[in-house]
Amino acid sequence: MRALCWYGKNDVRVQNVPDPQILNPRDAIVKITATAICGSDLHLYDGCIPAMEKGDILGHEFMGEVVDLGSAVHNLKIGDRVVVPFPIACGRCYFCQEKLYSVCENSNPNAWMAEKTWGHSPAGIFGYSHLTGGYAGGQAEYARVPYADVGPIKIPSGLTDEQVLFLSDILPTGYMAAENCTIRRGDVVAVWGCGPVGQFAMQCAYLLGAERVIAIDRFPERLRMAREISRAETLDYEKVDVASALKQITGGRGPDACIDAVGMEAHGMNMMGLYDKVKNAVMLESDRPVALREAMMACRNGGTVSIAGVYGGFLDKIPFGAVMNRSLTIKTGQTHVQRYMPRLLDHIQNGDIDPTVVITHRLSLDDAPYGYDIFKNKQDECIKVVLKP
Repeated sequence: MRALCWYGKNDVRVQNVPDPQILNPRDAIVKITATAICGSDLHLYDGCIPAMEKGDILGHEFMGEVVDLGSAVHNLKIGDRVVVPFPIACGRCYFCQEKLYSVCENSNPNAWMAEKTWGHSPAGIFGYSHLTGGYAGGQAEYARVPYADVGPIKIPSGLTDEQVLFLSDILPTGYMAAENCTIRRGDVVAVWGCGPVGQFAMQCAYLLGAERVIAIDRFPERLRMAREISRAETLDYEKVDVASALKQITGGRGPDACIDAVGMEAHGMNMMGLYDKVKNAVMLESDRPVALREAMMACRNGGTVSIAGVYGGFLDKIPFGAVMNRSLTIKTGQTHVQRYMPRLLDHIQNGDIDPTVVITHRLSLDDAPYGYDIFKNKQDECIKVVLKP
């Protein structure tokens, strides 16, 4: 089959690789009909995530048709259309029983490796380094899906691939980011980052009762999408002082909740942004937490900082004194996608949310390297790329 493989920083290639096989009775093989490039994939592309190996198949947002099943999978049948959640979960361990699927105890065969980095291991993740299991990803023609009796959700007829594809990651991620804010009617929510996750976080914040949403970014096309589609007020951080603007908007109090939808490769226009770049360059800091710092400092007393952006390692100059002294609540985590898929499928069917609005580019799998390039470099107003194998 054809698949997109990682070979190093800024080096991904579409190659012929062996077809996946059933390895466990709870496996399924899915013929992929749609997959996508996620902002988190850029962390791999940029060489920020450790434990990648040459030839690893990328991609964790995918869906398709079931073409083979292990003997223990009874909830699916060959021919079913399914969306596959990016965290791999056994469904039976303590954390899965608590619906904390992204920290499943049993799905990461390299748990020992993750424990050395993070203290405990999260779940396995498709196409996202050997720290999270080394599983082949879904930017390919076929994928093996472990624990297929737990993860994939069947898609009813009448819905297109593009309407439901993002149930695999970015729509639940945006929803969980908003849910973590414990939004009450009338709340003001600020969102750093107007990429796809940020857009869905804004839309879901309104869905959960926010009165105002303020979006922060610097790219005109993303800010325009935030205004015109996600109904947010916008701040261009290259043109205004974000902290001062948020105080003015909220009468000096600050937003009730702040969402960091940027993560480890944030860009800063001040000395702290330069500080992070220098420390990254000399390997004294793994992540650039510019957006996180701003969110912590901007949030009102007693408010919530919700972190949807991915962080991989060690951060410097985090204002934790602000967190403690001002009674801030921090909520974060890889998304427990399986928890949210059914309710979000209902929202899509009811017309409450249209996930297709973030798609700007549709490419063939063979054009995936080009898709990565324009997505990373913000060319051609690229916000979200969908690949058709």
